[in-house]
Amino acid sequence: MKKNREKGLLGENIAINYLKSKGYIVIDRNYRTKIGEIDIIAIKSNYLVFIEVKTRSSTNYGYPYEFVNMKKQERIIKSSYIYMNQKDLLDFQPRYDIIEVILQKKAKINHIENAFCI
Repeated sequence: MKKNREKGLLGENIAINYLKSKGYIVIDRNYRTKIGEIDIIAIKSNYLVFIEVKTRSSTNYGYPYEFVNMKKQERIIKSSYIYMNQKDLLDFQPRYDIIEVILQKKAKINHIENAFCI
């Protein structure tokens, strides 16, 4: 089994390739603030999409999205406000998605749009 950080980076790379294939423009990744981190930031239509990627080897201990609890959601939302202000992207509508990546023989991707909101 890969170390968690390696597994996470692999999942993020898979998610980025998936997003690009769906017409998203990835503008940033691993954006960090004192409050938290946002894995991927992308633009799709008029949305500025903040994406949390959860990568697992299996669903034996639950689905990956189940590990994005309220505290994590609040940190992502607060960090997104900082990002939008710093980059002067206030004209966009923010959206918060989760991408689950389950690493098996062929990676399984589940994109949950509007997974949580303000």
